[in-house]
Amino acid sequence: MLPVGMIIPIVTIHIRITMTEPLALLRLMHLISPTLPIGSFTYSQGIEWAVETGWIKDVNSLQAWLGSQLHSSITHLDLPLLKRLYLAWQVDDLVAVESWIAVSNASRETSELLLEEKNRGRALTDLLIALELPQAAAHKPLLSQSQVAAFALASCYWQVQLEQAAYGYVWSWLENLVLSAVKIIPLGQTQGQKVLHQMTPLLLAAVEQGLNLADEEMGAALPALAIASSRHETQYTRLFRS
Repeated sequence: MLPVGMIIPIVTIHIRITMTEPLALLRLMHLISPTLPIGSFTYSQGIEWAVETGWIKDVNSLQAWLGSQLHSSITHLDLPLLKRLYLAWQVDDLVAVESWIAVSNASRETSELLLEEKNRGRALTDLLIALELPQAAAHKPLLSQSQVAAFALASCYWQVQLEQAAYGYVWSWLENLVLSAVKIIPLGQTQGQKVLHQMTPLLLAAVEQGLNLADEEMGAALPALAIASSRHETQYTRLFRS
């Protein structure tokens, strides 16, 4: 029998959190699905021109290209930006959100890559509005400037843990580019899946490093990507928007 006046612990909050974790994971899976109507499948980020010129011609050269991009721009720019934008959305710090969006867009090395970031940001924002995410409608002009900002907002609102959001973000990036390469090189579907399988362990280190970088360690330069993206802007025939 409990002593009179003893406070009984309330476990409702713990139960609620436990119940929402699977839902948050499912929301993340929705957010990174290739079927998401934000046009991810229409971009190759320079791969189309790199294949045209012979820089990428098989599985090995594709993995080298993607690995370089992963260890540079994804680890040292996109993932740190995702973290800072996620934390800013948690406290509704719009000044910080606007500042990091400016850093993100200033770091896109070609007009194609900048336009891709903005187009995907606008498309994702429109989708989040349709899904009745209130902050998306309130901050549409700001969010439409950056895909990573819209992704961070959705992850924050749906209570996706930051680390899980980062894994989802980098997986989505890798999957979309591999699917593009399968069409362009071309590779068989099985070879494409092997590339995903072999590169997946690299994502673990990228996320760990990217989420722990200091502000002064942020930034990336990929001359080959910049050249390929720039040349793709005037490529004679092309299937992809970047």
